[in-house]
Amino acid sequence: MCRLFIGADPALWQSVTRSVRIDGVATSIRLESFFWSILEDIGDRDGMSVGRLIGRLYVESLEEGHPPENFTSFLRVCCGRYLALQLDGLVPTDRGAKIASLDAQAILAREERGYAKPLLADFPRAARGH
Repeated sequence: MCRLFIGADPALWQSVTRSVRIDGVATSIRLESFFWSILEDIGDRDGMSVGRLIGRLYVESLEEGHPPENFTSFLRVCCGRYLALQLDGLVPTDRGAKIASLDAQAILAREERGYAKPLLADFPRAARGH
């Protein structure tokens, strides 16, 4: 089983630090190259640079009232959600479909009815912070 994962190109988990501006403030973010490539894909779909996408994710999370405690973890989860939503058919794999054009509320509602709750129920209570 593990061969499928450990046999991948080691460059995928190489950490890369990039400087970005978030709301006018310069900062650096360290992520594995695998996640940088996913963020590039997400940004490309809406004609945004990775830096602009990251800034937008940060600002919109503040506007929603839940700033991420660990921003790099938040970005990794965004990448995982993007892939999972594509796999579940909730986000088109067609790169011509802009993310901003999708009905986020409808996708979140379908996700809520679908896999989100059973997936969380499978985690041990300790892993959920209880």
